[in-house]
Amino acid sequence: MSRRSHIDRRALFTSGAAAALLAASGVSAAGLPKQGGRLRMALSGADRRDNWTMGDGLFMLVARQGLVFDTLTEVAADGTLRPELAVDWRASGDGRIWTFDLRPDVRFHDGKPFSSADAATSLAPHLDAELVPLGPHELQIRLTVPDAGLPLRLAQPEHVIRSAHAPGSGIGTGLYQVKRFEAGQRLLTARVAQHYKDGSAGWFDEVELTSIPSEMVRRQALGEYLVDAADLHDARGLAGFPDIVLLPDARDPVQAVSADLAQPAQISNLRPLDNLRAAERWWFG
Repeated sequence: MSRRSHIDRRALFTSGAAAALLAASGVSAAGLPKQGGRLRMALSGADRRDNWTMGDGLFMLVARQGLVFDTLTEVAADGTLRPELAVDWRASGDGRIWTFDLRPDVRFHDGKPFSSADAATSLAPHLDAELVPLGPHELQIRLTVPDAGLPLRLAQPEHVIRSAHAPGSGIGTGLYQVKRFEAGQRLLTARVAQHYKDGSAGWFDEVELTSIPSEMVRRQALGEYLVDAADLHDARGLAGFPDIVLLPDARDPVQAVSADLAQPAQISNLRPLDNLRAAERWWFG
């Protein structure tokens, strides 16, 4: 398992094709990924008032962006920008009007097709812009103020794409669909049968998130093999466990994971748990 730190190459690409090319060639895997198993995470930040539109603690951030929903763009493990629900994008000369070409082969977990109307409905509350679907799979964003960094901004957790027909539900286009959700306590998800990321991400059969507010108890749960990963900042008590890895390192950890988990050769440290996406990028080695 590699413990190499993230290389900060957060270059902004206005061409989705260029981003995809770099992402394809710039990240090597630490061994071939294997399919199977249930990933169990103990996370902080949950609240009994959480739902699929409210709650900004780590638990719901991972649940939304790391499991159930997608964004138009994604920050890859090496920090570069690449397409997700968008396949390409282009801007006007002044950086005020952006046009995104969207994937035509995507469906929500309830079987409804994804379209530009879903993207427009999802993004409208968060952008000072006019969002205009130009076709089923083409979205134009007309900003009030020019923003050369818009594609990178759209990769952030607040810009997940929801279904226009059920925006407050846990129905997304992500790699994992909801099996059981208990607000502030637990989330169990299962890998969807078919997904546009097949063969490149989503190696676990199931992912389970458990809310444990106490860092001491999260640390204990990991030490007793009750979970496979936990967020923490105090590594005391885990230093003597050779089968637990502290990330990014033992001096300044933000998470601890079982050595049974394998990861890409580079993982993003922009946010905890591989920029919230450990559940789709990691696997059991």
